[in-house]
Amino acid sequence: MLEKMEGKLDPEVVISEFEALTKDAEKVQRETLKRILEENGETEYLQRCGLNGKTDPDSFKARVPLATHKDLEPYIQQIADGTNQSALTGKPITTISLSSGTTHGKPKFVPFNDELVDSTMQIYKTSFAYRNKEYPIGNGKALQFIYSSKQFKTKGGLDAGTATTNVYRSSQFKKTMSSMQTPCCSPDEVIFGPDFHQSLYCHLLCGLIFRDEVQVVFSTFAHSIVHAFRTFELVWEELVHDIRTGSLSTRVTVPSIRTAIAKILTGPNPELADLIYNKSAGLSNWYGLIKELFPNTKYIYGIMTGSMEPYLIKLRHYAGGLPLLSADYGSSEGWVGANVNPKLPPESVTFAVLPNIGYFEFIPLKEDGINGEVFVEPEPVGLTEVKVDEEYEIIVTNYAGLYRYRLGDVVKVKGFHNSTPELQFVCRKNLLLTINIDKNTEKDLQLSVEAAAKLLAEQKLEVVDFTSRVDLSSEPGHYVIFWETNGEPSDEILQDCCNCLDKSFVDAGYVSSRKVNSIGPLELRIVKKGTFHKILDHYVGLGAAVSQFKTPRCVGPTNGAVLQILCANADKSYFSTAF
Repeated sequence: MLEKMEGKLDPEVVISEFEALTKDAEKVQRETLKRILEENGETEYLQRCGLNGKTDPDSFKARVPLATHKDLEPYIQQIADGTNQSALTGKPITTISLSSGTTHGKPKFVPFNDELVDSTMQIYKTSFAYRNKEYPIGNGKALQFIYSSKQFKTKGGLDAGTATTNVYRSSQFKKTMSSMQTPCCSPDEVIFGPDFHQSLYCHLLCGLIFRDEVQVVFSTFAHSIVHAFRTFELVWEELVHDIRTGSLSTRVTVPSIRTAIAKILTGPNPELADLIYNKSAGLSNWYGLIKELFPNTKYIYGIMTGSMEPYLIKLRHYAGGLPLLSADYGSSEGWVGANVNPKLPPESVTFAVLPNIGYFEFIPLKEDGINGEVFVEPEPVGLTEVKVDEEYEIIVTNYAGLYRYRLGDVVKVKGFHNSTPELQFVCRKNLLLTINIDKNTEKDLQLSVEAAAKLLAEQKLEVVDFTSRVDLSSEPGHYVIFWETNGEPSDEILQDCCNCLDKSFVDAGYVSSRKVNSIGPLELRIVKKGTFHKILDHYVGLGAAVSQFKTPRCVGPTNGAVLQILCANADKSYFSTAF
């Protein structure tokens, strides 16, 4: 791991360490696996695998099976219940991370420990060092739309919260942010506030008060940044009033937040209020809002790949030409790689794998990707054995008790940084939409929505958010796409959008099934304004953190509550006539 540094981080030292680390990634991988197995060799799980103290890759692959979360869930539950602390790791797990829960309708439990905090900080420092070479920042602040989730104690007394919450609560996080010269504008009371609506309002207020010092706008996911500035459109005059009078809005009721903000909002500032009012009122359709409000911002930063790509159009609109830099690649289960090529646009960003934060394997996929029929799954290959332009499913082994864990992600190798691969995220491996022989992924859905949304854009309208489901309540089954739009498109335009959605699914199985009517006409349902905000509130109510929220792109049987929200708010419905 990177050496602990006092004071400011030295990017050149970090880069030098990363370059050394990636020159012989295969050796580092062997050493990393050896450390993981030595630390955890006496655990129940590895004992059952019959490793018998062996720590070499060949023995590991021969004796330890590929695993999913379902395979490891009984062991994780034992840890959470306090009945077997050494089920997966040699050192006791002290914290449980919760996944966002948007995929399966409820959060997964994932072991979290100090090694994962260390790897998080290493990723942060590495990507910052390369980022700072291209977009240097001085002493300033970051407007960070970050939020804690509700925490609770497991049956065994462990703290349980989202992975982001576990990181934000660590002392290393604040120290690392300070070392990168980007402390948060907002006090801890705002970040860890119990009501994210109040926290978001105060994040915006703090950002405006420190507007000249803001050099970076950040959130874990692009969605949270877009959501923040959509909220600004609604509350900006109230924020201006707070600054003008020096008094905090009555919408903020949490005493600890009010006390903390009082130390920042120290008195009336009519000059700043007039400036923000004039800039906001003078914008055409809020284009360039971030650039106008925070004139010294160097870039906007957050995860912008995968399910976040649909928000890039709106984010670019708010950015007004400011660079969008995609944050690093990881998941609730742990980190994979850092963005060391920050000038690449989010749509083509790559991530260099850090070979010392885990042991990585890759299952090759057929040339026709996850839509091809794979009858015999190929054997996984090592980190340095992958080939450029090939697609793979990632397998992770880490220090927190995940062994040969199928992350569920498909990546493409775009090149190498020294001897470690640079990966491009393609999609989640699981199929979202399938009825017959059709196989459509989250990426296929996204491309379909993007194609149809261009018809709306011609009318200066946009898709605020979207999701989908498979409806098998009648024969034949059909796809349902839910849209929330920002205006009132005509029936004619929406019918055209519905037809375009249907035609834009180019999977051969789908097209042939539509032609012979074994899959029915696609249905486009328009939901009322604010519907997707209700879905967000639903997940926050279950304990999810706003900064970790991802709109579920397919609502399956386990997401009954979300489907109920969508159906209750459906306003109009259109059926495709494309086939």
